[in-house]
Amino acid sequence: MRKRFIGPASLWLLATVFLSGCVSIPDSVKGTSPVPQQDLLRVMNAPQLYVGQESRFGGKVVKVTNLTGRTRLEIATQPLDDSARPILGAASVGRIFADINGFVDPVDLHNQMVTVVGPIKGSEKGEIGQAAYNFVVVSVTGYQRWHLTQQVVMPPQPIDPWIWYGPPRGRHGGYWGPGPWGGYNNSPGQVQTILTE
Repeated sequence: MRKRFIGPASLWLLATVFLSGCVSIPDSVKGTSPVPQQDLLRVMNAPQLYVGQESRFGGKVVKVTNLTGRTRLEIATQPLDDSARPILGAASVGRIFADINGFVDPVDLHNQMVTVVGPIKGSEKGEIGQAAYNFVVVSVTGYQRWHLTQQVVMPPQPIDPWIWYGPPRGRHGGYWGPGPWGGYNNSPGQVQTILTE
């Protein structure tokens, strides 16, 4: 009977896969409730039912307006992933007004990807172009600006293309050899755009 051992390279790969599977939400947008409201369509249908409820929305900042004592972001929202990042390439779910206390320079947030957290204040009439629109309004208690980064994603490799074959019963020795799943995948990597803190 052949014995198979996991080599050091395999252990490292397993640890990397395990750790990369752990996602976390940045402290800036964790909020205080276990599950902030993220279903914008539900809120848009009956905003008065959600006044005071903590929410978390994100997407692209399409407009920044500095008002007395606060800065208003108009955000074209997108669905968020498990780490509260907007999902790149996803269609806009709707628009919100996100009010931040104090002054924020428009240069820092215009056309940027953000996630905001805070209680829902209700809705407010506004316009997108010349069309009337009802914006959900959020009083921001925390926000995260995301940075677009490119990374190279390599094709998946077998856990360990080389395994240790133990000797047949009653014999000494053994040898390293290619596993039944073949060798390394030599396909080129692909460039992927992601959001980072």
